[in-house]
Amino acid sequence: MTVQQNISLKKYNTFGISAKAKFFCEINTVEDLSQALRLEEHPKKFIISGGSNMLITQDIDALVMHINTKGKEIISETEDNVTIKVMAGENWHQMVLWTLENGYGGLENMSLIPGNTGTAPIQNIGAYGVELKDTFESCEAMEIATQQIRSFSKQECQFGYRDSYFKNRGKGKYIITSVTFKLSKKNHALNTSYGAIETELEKKNITNPTIRDVSDAVITIRQSKLPDPTELGNSGSFFKNPVVTKSEFDNFTKENPEAPFYKVSEDAYKIPAGWLIEQCGYKGKRFGDAGVHKNQALVLVNYDNASGSEILDLAHRIIKSVAERFHIQITPEVNIIK
Repeated sequence: MTVQQNISLKKYNTFGISAKAKFFCEINTVEDLSQALRLEEHPKKFIISGGSNMLITQDIDALVMHINTKGKEIISETEDNVTIKVMAGENWHQMVLWTLENGYGGLENMSLIPGNTGTAPIQNIGAYGVELKDTFESCEAMEIATQQIRSFSKQECQFGYRDSYFKNRGKGKYIITSVTFKLSKKNHALNTSYGAIETELEKKNITNPTIRDVSDAVITIRQSKLPDPTELGNSGSFFKNPVVTKSEFDNFTKENPEAPFYKVSEDAYKIPAGWLIEQCGYKGKRFGDAGVHKNQALVLVNYDNASGSEILDLAHRIIKSVAERFHIQITPEVNIIK
């Protein structure tokens, strides 16, 4: 493991922000991680993995540790299920494709989500009616203070909507080193209830879809809406979809009867943030090199050389506009690095 100085992080974050790391090292093994955490000459440390869920707004005055650990392992299997352990540095989408190639079901709806596997539990990533917690068995994480490995069960991870223990009480205390999933080998429980998936399958005249068919449909939908970070800097959905109470929902729909929504529970309704932002006129708008994507208002983009602070300023402007027009508070889904 080698520590480098003044390294550009442009290729390590999907927004393509040209911030620098004062110090930088690649973490290729769990032993590398333990060694780096023990470096007393670098008391300040910062973890970066796939760089897909962050907005860097300034240079990072710390030792930036890039998690690049690789490996996939079958832990156990029966006729019906398989349990796999995936190292944190594995690219999420490539891992999903690997499960499909092996006939394992459960992750197909989350195809093409950017980032690496180790950060997936932190956010409890999800898409098209499925969340990581649905197939999650456990994860291993290194305690930063002691460099000891601890296993976390699903219950201990305290998963919520784009939320987990690692974003709250466990924030800054642990680094996830591997994630274990339980997937199906047959009789896959396909989730095509999200209307866009069913529509895409109908276009292809598929009436009895396979897990690969569902994945292909999701990939087609995502590619039509979301820009490729290698071509246009972005971090996917920048904002969470707000969840409002029944009374708030009733007031909102009186004034906006045409608005789409999803019922979460008897007293909770989810309003698509993209729709709110689009109604405020931001879809496709550009402010210098920072902008809102033309096909999906949830996505903020870096057209060329926008700074993180310029993109953050745009986010604040959008949040204020939505609050003033709809009296609904939207919040960033990405981690803002200040």
